[in-house]
Amino acid sequence: MPRLKLHWQILIAMLLAFAAGGLGGPDAGLLGIRFLDVYDFVGMLFLNALKMLIVPLIVASLITGVASIGSGEALGRLGIKTIIYYLSTTMLAVLLGLALARLIEPGLANGQPVGTLLGLGANTGGLSEQLRDQDTGDLADIFLRMIPTNVVSAAAEGEMLGLIFFSLLFGYFTTCVPEPSRQSLLTFWQAVFEVMMRMTDWVLRFAPIGVFALVAKVAASTGLAAIQPLLWFFLTVLLGLALHMFVVLPMLLLLIGRVSPRRHFRAVLPALLTAFSTASSSATLPLTMECVEKNAGVSNRTSSFVLPLGATVNMDGTALYECVAVLFIAQAYGISLDWASQLTVVVLALATSIGVAGIPAASLVAIVIILGAVGLPAEGIGLILAVDRILDMARTSVNVFSDTTGAVIIGRLQGETGILEDRPAARSA
Repeated sequence: MPRLKLHWQILIAMLLAFAAGGLGGPDAGLLGIRFLDVYDFVGMLFLNALKMLIVPLIVASLITGVASIGSGEALGRLGIKTIIYYLSTTMLAVLLGLALARLIEPGLANGQPVGTLLGLGANTGGLSEQLRDQDTGDLADIFLRMIPTNVVSAAAEGEMLGLIFFSLLFGYFTTCVPEPSRQSLLTFWQAVFEVMMRMTDWVLRFAPIGVFALVAKVAASTGLAAIQPLLWFFLTVLLGLALHMFVVLPMLLLLIGRVSPRRHFRAVLPALLTAFSTASSSATLPLTMECVEKNAGVSNRTSSFVLPLGATVNMDGTALYECVAVLFIAQAYGISLDWASQLTVVVLALATSIGVAGIPAASLVAIVIILGAVGLPAEGIGLILAVDRILDMARTSVNVFSDTTGAVIIGRLQGETGILEDRPAARSA
């Protein structure tokens, strides 16, 4: 009997998880053991296994990828294309979020602000202080975090920007050392990369179980009751994410990449479903790389540069969510933002989606920054907390899909062949 493909296994696990979590609720259990605790334990095991792979996989893939590119000129061309793509798609996402928030006006009910209906300001003081204490990720801090004082410490603490910068430098200067040292280094890091991909294959055998636990935990602890008071905000964000994922990015694939969006969806579906369940671009990175290389046929040279960078700085879904959330909070307070304030929201949503990447509750921190910049009280963040976790899962899928789209488009612009053909093969150069 043929084995179900991974994306079907994950999809079935998600459907079963929604049913199990939704029907059981947070207090359901057996023999004194709550199902919610079991879901949490199994889900954390799976997440920890994925996170275990991230640092060695990023280091090995970036070093081998950059070293195989060759000259600094070739690396520069690839880097410029990657940055232009990431900035362009994030800006499109922010503008889409701004347009939808102005059109739908989710913060108004029958023309009246919904703030009082939702208990604006209740139980948010402590959260506001906590978020203000977080690293705001301003422009200067981004550059400081890019150059780690201790690369081992950066790896241990999950500082991906510093780790990526070090790996890029190491890969480039590997090409500058004479033989046989250069070939020895390349052989070593290529072997590490191949081992990490085999470990990824092994961990992903347990993906359906891990996804079931993660989604069932959210369904049991959140439920649908939390969504009802914020239905229009919830639907506005989902509509924006859906339009960006199913219209904007596929158009880029079709017009610039000259590839089939349908084939691309099919190739990266396991990564999208895993991103939805984990709500983490970084934790999904091992599977994202496997899907892009093995299923889509993008070279390791391109994917190993584009995808780790994208998992750290390319946050289309996050930027769109930030923009809609700030306008929703303004509307809920009955405050009309002028065009200058809206421009500030657009610019800061673009900047902070990069600047606070990797910080716990990154989107909430970014939203507090934007609220302060346009003169809105930080306590307004309490309005969206009830649905933040579910929307976090959705926007992470959009973030990952944008990363994979970028890898395919940039691979095509680099002149690679065999991408998203009927039987693509994994390519190492």
